[in-house]
Amino acid sequence: MATLSFSDPEFQRIAALMYEAVGLSFGDTKKSLIHSRLAPRIQKMGFGSFADYIAMLEDEAQAAEFQMAVDLLTTNETYFFREPKHYDLLQQELPACANKSALAVWSAASSFGDEAYSTAMLMTDLQVAGRIGPNWSILATDISHRVLLSAKAAVYPEDRLRAVTPERLKRYCLRGEGASEGQVLLQDKIRERVQFGQLNLCKPFGGLGPFDVVFLRNVLIYFDPATKVDVVDRVLALVKPGGLLFLGTAEGRVPCKTPLQTVIPGAFRKGS
Repeated sequence: MATLSFSDPEFQRIAALMYEAVGLSFGDTKKSLIHSRLAPRIQKMGFGSFADYIAMLEDEAQAAEFQMAVDLLTTNETYFFREPKHYDLLQQELPACANKSALAVWSAASSFGDEAYSTAMLMTDLQVAGRIGPNWSILATDISHRVLLSAKAAVYPEDRLRAVTPERLKRYCLRGEGASEGQVLLQDKIRERVQFGQLNLCKPFGGLGPFDVVFLRNVLIYFDPATKVDVVDRVLALVKPGGLLFLGTAEGRVPCKTPLQTVIPGAFRKGS
């Protein structure tokens, strides 16, 4: 199979697209990496050039393929039920809130929606088991319009659901066939439980909450120290007393002034 040419302008277009949409930063030394990761996909799809594939990625109607490209250019950093101990804790904690009039969860840097939809699967299971009531909601926000479009489409490469149990795959997912082989579509009963919206965490936000649970995982690394404290404290202001905040397990201490109690690594309870 012939090697696809990859010009500097084409590299710069892809790098700019990835940075603007999802914050991925590719310096000049990453040109060969992008070529090696994307060229097989481009040829498999029958495109004759990087330019044709880039044009497809720039088409907002091609959200699923854009997500596929992001997956190829990263090491699948986002996937369903990432950090499973966080979901185990949720499964223990949420029924204790069942006597409340409603349960509200916020995925504050939702990316492609893996986190929010994982939570929706868990909460649906709890509802079916009678451990929580039907009055619950999940809000998922992200700064990227393109990423949100993809999340709403709810189509994922199979590998992203590798941590989903076979029972949940059967209950909540549809496997693609033919041209869609290797992709999974979430069923409406999961999709309809998640509301998506565009939001920049670095700017003041209002009209949200309060929430029983907030996920703020693996986004603070993009902020300087002062901004981290500002963002976390503004997010925590929307968490109910006794509610939970989740950060990435590897992120360590929470940069904030709000009193918190560590529950397990990456999970914190707001003081009551």
